[in-house]
Amino acid sequence: MLAYSPLVKYVAGRIAASLPPHVDEADLISYGLSGLISAIERFDPGREIKFETYAITRIKGAVIDELRALDWVPRSVRTRAREIERANARLENRLQRAPTDQELALELGISPAELQESLLSISHSSLAALDELWNVSDASGDQVSLLDTLEDPGAPDPAKALDLGDLKDRMADAIARLPEREKLVIGLYYYENLTLREIGEVLGVTESRVSQLHTKAVLRLRSRLQGESLE
Repeated sequence: MLAYSPLVKYVAGRIAASLPPHVDEADLISYGLSGLISAIERFDPGREIKFETYAITRIKGAVIDELRALDWVPRSVRTRAREIERANARLENRLQRAPTDQELALELGISPAELQESLLSISHSSLAALDELWNVSDASGDQVSLLDTLEDPGAPDPAKALDLGDLKDRMADAIARLPEREKLVIGLYYYENLTLREIGEVLGVTESRVSQLHTKAVLRLRSRLQGESLE
């Protein structure tokens, strides 16, 4: 626990950066500690996954689960997020490309400025992450992430390996179809581990603008993957 406790502070800090100021980072750290305990108890070295990678996923999941249990996100924000997802899916099917902000705002019946305000509100209350797009529940009801689904190389299951490979391909394709700036934000945030402020410095825009781009990208990815799963 002592050796890996800095991981909890790291994850809590990243999540806190996208939450309203009234959410106490110390509370997030407290929630994350239960995730670290779970990671220590459930980690299997035989999977050939770095413990840090596995633990970060469990810690993030514990924090997000606790925040969701508190249900502090306004209903109106949740509703608008779903509206944007559905509008984006309709436009992508119709246009066969990612819609522009102007097209998305027109589909929603609001102004581009109102769309940007909505995205900012969603980004301040959104707990979505790419990891969660893969999350399912096992028989016990516990959340199982992508990392939990990786098979022991000594006991491969071809069917599951095929399903996982297909899921990765679909995610890669969905990311590749994002507009360039959103694709860059996803890459810098999730793969280079830059903060929103650091990404803003790279792109030469404000942290709020980066937050909006990130929110749009995640909503697009979610609508695409969920749309495919319904086909």
